[in-house]
Amino acid sequence: MSTHGSYSMRSKASFENEAKATVKESGGGGSGGKSGKTMSSNSKENLFICFLVTLWYSSNIGVILLNKYLLSNYGFKFPIFLTMCHMSACAVFSYISIVFFKVVPQQMIKSRSQFMKIATLSLVFCASVVGGNISLRYLAVSFNQAVGATTPFFTAVFAYLATLKREAWVTYAALVPVVAGVVIASGGEPGFHLFGFVMCLSATAARAFKSVLQGLLLSSEGEKLNSMNLLLYMSPIAILVLLPAALIMEPNVVDVTLTLTKDHKSMWLLLFLNSTTAYAANLTNFLVTKHTSALTLQVLGNAKGAVAVVISILLFRNPVTIVGMGGYTITVMGVAAYGETKRRFR
Repeated sequence: MSTHGSYSMRSKASFENEAKATVKESGGGGSGGKSGKTMSSNSKENLFICFLVTLWYSSNIGVILLNKYLLSNYGFKFPIFLTMCHMSACAVFSYISIVFFKVVPQQMIKSRSQFMKIATLSLVFCASVVGGNISLRYLAVSFNQAVGATTPFFTAVFAYLATLKREAWVTYAALVPVVAGVVIASGGEPGFHLFGFVMCLSATAARAFKSVLQGLLLSSEGEKLNSMNLLLYMSPIAILVLLPAALIMEPNVVDVTLTLTKDHKSMWLLLFLNSTTAYAANLTNFLVTKHTSALTLQVLGNAKGAVAVVISILLFRNPVTIVGMGGYTITVMGVAAYGETKRRFR
């Protein structure tokens, strides 16, 4: 999902490209036609955007909280199988949305080379989502979100290693509080778990690596895919990888799932709701970007992480300290500063 959501398929480049395309489609040059729009149409558009943002927040935060509930509180300790359920829902709903409802035009894979690139992205994406789900077994959602907020740091590192292109020194300086905040939050986290922390950090790095890799592998005009089509093709590949991995690494998943289903009649409903919410997080992410802008999405994403932290604390009652919350606040402020410097000095 970021955004700090585990299922976000978006890269910064794709944010900007699709945002520009949206402006172009809506006649972004500014003309007499725009001045003729009524206040009523503007109000309807604003209400629609508020509705989309509400759905985006609900689905992103919802999938994180449901993951935590299933993996940590419900006794369903199978993060690989859970991720496979998510990707299965993404595959089915992506096909329905694109082929039947025409949410976006379907883009076809044009070459074996393009398919291999998509498969590579799918493997990295699987690693990020599985790592994030594993970490939720051991870490509170609030701390998970704090670590996930360091995505810009890893993105900057991988982007430099891949392209050797340097940013302005102010941009790199803004990353200092991003990392420092997590270090402070780690020291003040009552439920700190080293393995969970390592998995969360690995998932965050993999998510950043996927964004950079996506920009490099699918950079030519003939190979570019919007996020919804990319999800359509990545999901089945992810299922083919996750199914044998789940059967090998989580051999008793079927027996335990059936047992839980007998004890809790809502088990299948929870799995279905969780998987559907994972897809909804991607769909609303795309729609919010299309109807607003990359910058707006970045600001909303920063706020979303804070909202997720507050809701998780209220729901799960996990203990927090002033030091931990202070560290998370520093990280969020660093992310906001990093985004602003990127905008000014690009």
